[in-house]
Amino acid sequence: MTDLFRDKAADWDTRPVPVQISEGVFAALASNIALDPSLTVMDFGAGTGLVATKLAPRVAKVIAVDVSPAMLAQLAAKPELAGKAEIVCQDLLAAPLGRTVDLVVSAMAMHHVADTRALLRTLFAHLAPGGRIALADLDTEDGTFHPPATEGVFHHGFDRAALRAELVEIGFSDVRFVTACEIERDGRRYPVFLATALRPA
Repeated sequence: MTDLFRDKAADWDTRPVPVQISEGVFAALASNIALDPSLTVMDFGAGTGLVATKLAPRVAKVIAVDVSPAMLAQLAAKPELAGKAEIVCQDLLAAPLGRTVDLVVSAMAMHHVADTRALLRTLFAHLAPGGRIALADLDTEDGTFHPPATEGVFHHGFDRAALRAELVEIGFSDVRFVTACEIERDGRRYPVFLATALRPA
């Protein structure tokens, strides 16, 4: 599999948009999910660990899952994640972890997965009963958020009502949406939502 982020990983943490999104998403997550030291958390699409570094002090363990070796190499080098993060470089849809977690978080990864329904089913299967998801991504946009011809972008954001319906159909309950942040670029505003939901016990 081609690493689409190979040439972006080294300076990713210096880019203002990923930093703004990670800060907004974590603030929304911490306000809407009870974080505690007993939790094992999967960070799906963990990238360089911008969200994982904020989560790590609040939970027992972070399983950082991504398909980009270059991004995960940046994550692995962060001293604040030493002893707290397990790094997994694999496609969960093709090769599930084979175990469950208490919480799945994801920031800006869903639009890189072609089959959203298959992804949501996979995340549901990785949750222990009573576990929760916290998924952040763009609201539906006109395709201008990413530069033209960006590889690996399958969705120009998501419609909240349609995503809610998919989550409920798969078996999630207590589905809620909040706006985590808004990105301003070239005179346009791109809201980023955080969707939280429960896998019933």
